[in-house]
Amino acid sequence: MGYVGDDDTAPILLDGLRRLEYRGYDSAGVAIHSSGEIKIARAVGKLRNLEKALEEKPLAGTTGIGHTRWATHGRPTEVNAHPHQSGPIALVHNGIIENHLSLRTRLVERGAKIVSDTDTEIAAHLVHEKLRENGKGLEDAVRSALREIHGAYALAVLSKDEPGRIVVAKASSPLVIGIADDASYAGSDIPALLPYTRKMIFLEDGDMAVLEKGSVRITRLDGTVVERAIKVIDWSPVMAEKAGFKHFMLKEIHEQPRAIEDTLRGRLDREHGDVHGHEIGLSDDDARSIKRVFLLACGTSHHAAMTGRYYLESIARIPTSVELASEFRGREPMIGEGDLVVAVSQSGETIDTLIAAREAKERGAKILAIANVIGSAIPRMADAAFYTHAGPEIGVASTKCFSTQLANLMMLSIWLGKRRGSLDEAKARELVEAMARLPLLMRDVITGTRQLVCNLAKRYRDARDVLFLGRGLNYPIALEAALKLKEISYVHAEGYAAGEMKHGPIALIDSAVPVFVLMPKDRWYERTHGNLQEAKAREGQVIAIATEGDESAHSLSQDVIEVPDVPEAITPFLTVLPMQLYSYYVADFKGTDVDQPRNLAKTVTVE
Repeated sequence: MGYVGDDDTAPILLDGLRRLEYRGYDSAGVAIHSSGEIKIARAVGKLRNLEKALEEKPLAGTTGIGHTRWATHGRPTEVNAHPHQSGPIALVHNGIIENHLSLRTRLVERGAKIVSDTDTEIAAHLVHEKLRENGKGLEDAVRSALREIHGAYALAVLSKDEPGRIVVAKASSPLVIGIADDASYAGSDIPALLPYTRKMIFLEDGDMAVLEKGSVRITRLDGTVVERAIKVIDWSPVMAEKAGFKHFMLKEIHEQPRAIEDTLRGRLDREHGDVHGHEIGLSDDDARSIKRVFLLACGTSHHAAMTGRYYLESIARIPTSVELASEFRGREPMIGEGDLVVAVSQSGETIDTLIAAREAKERGAKILAIANVIGSAIPRMADAAFYTHAGPEIGVASTKCFSTQLANLMMLSIWLGKRRGSLDEAKARELVEAMARLPLLMRDVITGTRQLVCNLAKRYRDARDVLFLGRGLNYPIALEAALKLKEISYVHAEGYAAGEMKHGPIALIDSAVPVFVLMPKDRWYERTHGNLQEAKAREGQVIAIATEGDESAHSLSQDVIEVPDVPEAITPFLTVLPMQLYSYYVADFKGTDVDQPRNLAKTVTVE
């Protein structure tokens, strides 16, 4: 977070960091121009520790930078916390400097006193060295230093000798600039700046900017001045607050009907049973000529992509491959012209997905981004962006972004299916109408299952192992359910294709193991029903997520969580909801930090 203006900067930095704390919370710090000096305050742990330090020893000034850290290089200690200082330079940094070891060796040989284990301190010393060498000021020193730095970075830099100025730069790590009449701001994400301005600039990779009171000048690393569009963000600050819920995650679970409604708005053509697909960036001829689709994603987005493969193959009838972006690189993938790559990322900044999509683009594939953050890195490098409209998601464990990704993948499949002639009129209308009803159905599932799920979480909160089983469209939901439970409650959980249970995982089942079986009435129902019976025969504590009125599920299970009877393509939108609630309530009963689980960050901008 950075600020330059007329107001006292410390409260603004702390407020911005509080809205960014979901990105990292191992330590925090600020650097502020104060009485002709740069003064720094840092603290290990959550932001409240820094707030306490500043209460005991306030820092006054009208220009400053701040940072919350997710440890990459070096343990979470005060000496490793940002900002880092070298002489008159103070610097904060997100990302990873890949050549930091060679730079460290060279700087130490030239007399630099490096005290931390971080790659970020290397950048501060390098800027200081360039400042001494060229004597042309902070902007030129940062520019010279960045020419020697390889890797991902978003930097904000102060110099003691240039009060009222911040230099920022970006490469493969998110950085947003906010513009107001009497102040300028910089931050890692939109919510940090929303209380102060809605006018924002999204820097491109290789951009630098000089922020002064009410003015921003942007250049490339070679010094060329460039103009970047100012975007007006329509999120309100209250959208990023808890709105009376105990945790952001619980609020965001409940926001999913609204998020789906916003994502579908203006895109469903109910009159013709179609999707308005101008954002997809393909012509009708392009749609018909696609040979294959590759879905690139990580984590929760990968589970959405796995569901999307079912949609694209069954609805659009296009051969589709789902790729973990982190595994895609380096294996010489067979991809090129005629292939459509859909890069799925809630933040639009996931570094593995970004780099994998770039490689696919270089090989001739067309790139479509599905992301939630307008102007983020992946949509900018893509040929087109099909945005979700979930609004800001603060909880580290993604919920509403996952659901809206499913919605966009469904709409993409319908749009392609209609243009390729693989989706008949009646089926298209059925899917479009079912999608239109989704917000109401999702509200009913959340309110109707909430108390039962809470009771189940209380009963099984001490279970050491939990299994989630599903087939077909609900296999990725089983994976997602297990991931959520692991992320926020630290319980060992596994998601499995139900048919694979007898090939190993069945050995884990005994009377102490809750087994959640996702078995809505779909084409896989009978086989999943058989897997439920196998789990019950091993004395597993079976909980079925089943279609309303399924008497067989009730007779065979300890408990049944019911969802409405809908077309099978729609079932993942509903079955995932009680699984999200279950993870939330288990974590809450266990007393873990639901919104900021240990060792995780919201936007993964390191490989």
